Amino acid sequence: MNKNFKGMLFIGDPHLASRIPGFRKDDYMAAIFKKLEYALNYAEQNKLLPIILGDLFHWPRDNATRLLTQLMRLFDDRLVLSVTGNHDTTELTLQDDDSLAVLSAAGRIYLLDQNGPWKGIINGVPLTIGGTSWSDRLPKTFTAAPNNLVIWISHHNICFSDGEEIGVKPHEIPGIHLLVNGHIHRPMPEQNHGMTTWINPGNISRVARSEGVRGAVPSVLKVIPLSNQTWSAETVELPHEPFDQVFHPMNEIYDSPTANNGSLFIQGLEDLESMRTAGGSGLVTFINNNINLFEKEVAEVILNLVKEVCPNEFHE
Repeated sequence: MNKNFKGMLFIGDPHLASRIPGFRKDDYMAAIFKKLEYALNYAEQNKLLPIILGDLFHWPRDNATRLLTQLMRLFDDRLVLSVTGNHDTTELTLQDDDSLAVLSAAGRIYLLDQNGPWKGIINGVPLTIGGTSWSDRLPKTFTAAPNNLVIWISHHNICFSDGEEIGVKPHEIPGIHLLVNGHIHRPMPEQNHGMTTWINPGNISRVARSEGVRGAVPSVLKVIPLSNQTWSAETVELPHEPFDQVFHPMNEIYDSPTANNGSLFIQGLEDLESMRTAGGSGLVTFINNNINLFEKEVAEVILNLVKEVCPNEFHE
């Protein structure tokens, strides 16, 4: 295992899945795995320590064995750090039947929130890298060895923009120089508060089909320590296909209400049959947009059936 690192590579929220989420029409598992593989190979070639910012998986359980096997091989003989994201577990804490727990138990991934901070020397600079699970509070202070550059990994809803009220507001955390956050899929302007710099690089996978995602550029963040208080940061773009090649086109039948028209409702179901998404996103969107066509009691039965058939579409 090569520990002669020159820097770090932060990899945001891969959301790996063996079933296609959202409205992707490509081989989603292969596409995202390829991005993760590219990032790890780039890290190895440039002597960077890879750090995943949570949500390695899109669904915490019932992932195909072949996906786990491929990840075992990919992570073998590499040091990969991570934290537990909200998509990695169905409970507040990681459970033995969560896929991420399997990788952790096999020694293929080092979970900072489970095993404690990682300590080492990168580019000649002593470092301490800690992390917090999505369900735990960030530390109020942190004490490391003298002259250590302290980096913290989080997977939280951070209020990077003005006007946001739900989430953690960036602030100084005494003892922490750099906090790198996952969870928020779009890059956000960094913020400096006292000794603490907050960065949100965005994620490497495009899960949601929206105009906001159309211009997203899957990328990772390379950080090179320069001293026990300074570093350089650079965005590295990952190979990816155009938006229209990976997502089904917008469709008025299932994206919009059918205006109380029973015939259009039936037509919409027929269209969904010809364009099925593995996770049932099309069906869930269509039903939600048209549930008002039914009496309250009938609507409740339909929604319960949809949740039973497509439970993963209701996991946030």
